[in-house]
Amino acid sequence: MRLRLGLLLALATVVFATSAPAAPPPVQQGKHLYGEYCVACHGANGSGITQAGNRIGAGPGRSQTQQPGVAPSLRGVGALAPDFYLRTGYMPLAHAGLQPRRSRVLFSDEQIRALIAYVASLGKGPPIPTPHPAHGNVSRGQALFTDHCAGCHQIVGEGGYVTDAVPPPLEDATATQIAEAVRIGPYVMPRFSPRQISNGDLDSIIAYVEYAKHPDDRGGWALGHLGPVPEGLVTWFIAAIVLIAVCVLIGKSLRDEAG
Repeated sequence: MRLRLGLLLALATVVFATSAPAAPPPVQQGKHLYGEYCVACHGANGSGITQAGNRIGAGPGRSQTQQPGVAPSLRGVGALAPDFYLRTGYMPLAHAGLQPRRSRVLFSDEQIRALIAYVASLGKGPPIPTPHPAHGNVSRGQALFTDHCAGCHQIVGEGGYVTDAVPPPLEDATATQIAEAVRIGPYVMPRFSPRQISNGDLDSIIAYVEYAKHPDDRGGWALGHLGPVPEGLVTWFIAAIVLIAVCVLIGKSLRDEAG
């Protein structure tokens, strides 16, 4: 009796397992998500949009008029680009033409991995990088960051302003995201190939950025790490207060002597 009962339970388990719907593979799930959130801007099969036309925007209930050339092809971008844009919340945009900015990540980790798998399947491209900032040199990283990055992001990565764009602060950027941004060149940022910035130099840049997030301000007040201009203004402000106070004391002393 027990043997029969065990066999029946085993048979029922097998029947249930074979009849239950299998979870869709990541690429198929990613294709579905792409059709819901990305196809309106990036086109069918990641072909990109190069001509004007009325299209539905990214996400349910969003719409806009698509402008020429605003959505590049995703064929051949590999896993690197979708990993960066999706994990930073840069994509999907509320509507075309906006500067991508770090915001709330719309998708779960499983959905992000599915979207990455689908986009990577559209054509051979670079994988997600694996930087090693522990192998880098902070001093060299500062020199490289000064040469290539500080003009837009400021020397301590606090962000800044350039024509038609706002370079973001780097305080929330992970090591992988920094490496991805250097290789992608998102928005108006230039793209740096391994010939321009080697992987070893990239490790040093990341090591410096990680240091700059929590610098050793042994020289005095940090003042938001905004650079020498605001620091100089604060110095002049303090000097002006001291000068006014001295003038008041001298004037009071002269009035007392005259009285």
